[in-house]
Amino acid sequence: MSVADLTRNAVDVLPEGALEAKLKRGKPLRVKLGIDVTSPDIHVGRGIPLQRMRAFQDEGHKAVLIIGDYTTRIGDPSGRSAERPILSDAEIDANAGRYLEQAKTILLDDPELLEVRYNGEWLSKLTYADVVRLGRIITVARMLERDDFEKRYRAGEPISVSELLYPLMQAYDSVAIEADVELGGTDQLYNLLAGRDVMEAYGLEPQVVLTTPLLLSWDGEKMSSSVGNNIPLTASPEEMFGRTMRIPDSMLADWWRLVAERPVPSADPMEAKLALARFIVARSHGEEAAREAEEHFTRVVRRGEAPEDVPSVVVADDPVYIPGVLQSEFGGTASHWRRVIDQGGVSVGGAAVTAYELPAAELDGQLLQAGKRRYLRLVRV
Repeated sequence: MSVADLTRNAVDVLPEGALEAKLKRGKPLRVKLGIDVTSPDIHVGRGIPLQRMRAFQDEGHKAVLIIGDYTTRIGDPSGRSAERPILSDAEIDANAGRYLEQAKTILLDDPELLEVRYNGEWLSKLTYADVVRLGRIITVARMLERDDFEKRYRAGEPISVSELLYPLMQAYDSVAIEADVELGGTDQLYNLLAGRDVMEAYGLEPQVVLTTPLLLSWDGEKMSSSVGNNIPLTASPEEMFGRTMRIPDSMLADWWRLVAERPVPSADPMEAKLALARFIVARSHGEEAAREAEEHFTRVVRRGEAPEDVPSVVVADDPVYIPGVLQSEFGGTASHWRRVIDQGGVSVGGAAVTAYELPAAELDGQLLQAGKRRYLRLVRV
């Protein structure tokens, strides 16, 4: 595999020539990727730097995946217009527990090629003097050169000292694991470059910085778990397939290039989209799951038929209050579901529901449909 293969789709590889120089030494490199656990999912967009890490693994280099259980307690300010909310310890631990499983949908699960570390191992042991030493390495003026900090500073918006510490803490991770290369999205460039400065201050050879593009979702915004425009790497096959099919035709070329790392295989946008959805599902769940997810999508979405595995709901009241059943099964409020019924969005047995209450005898065994994709089989006690 060439350097071009290792750096496919990279935006920055800094400093120029440094990666080639490290590779020429003929020793396995330690390739770092840190992921904070502010959300419970790694999504397809965050999987793009994982794909570069996998490329290094395929060449015999050691992937060092750092689960940021400790830095999450500070909150990564990258790209934010305000300080991130701090999660509870229980939330952080729960999210961290899921991350490794998700990362392994892309990475090789081989102890010779994968090292998993939690940065609480070393950051929790830093003394106040250690933190002060870190704080001497980069000036406040340089911190405020960051685009997100600069905008907030000029707008008179608060920036906490803990946010200024975040790049230093992430940089110290590179010291602790002696990284040769650090990967990240383009929004992480400042933090990754700070890692070079901190490593040098601690007497280590600075890491190479490699950034990858941020993936835009179907709404034209950066893919984000908090926004909900994401495709989690361990979502159900049906959900992954359906969400992929929401990608506009105009984005297909970028998605194929960044996610599948190959050209669009068909001039027909629908065929290209179906093929991409199959690839994304198969990577996480296997070929058979991808085939079944496509069948589900074709039946439920394209043909408007009911799925095969419709959950059954027992109705005990008579008459049955339909908005209450929908609220119980699908969430939302009863008033929301009353509006959906008023708009003709709920049917029973293929006929639109026109009343909020229906006799239980008429509902027994009937298929209830809410919107295009939500189904229930009603069963009378």
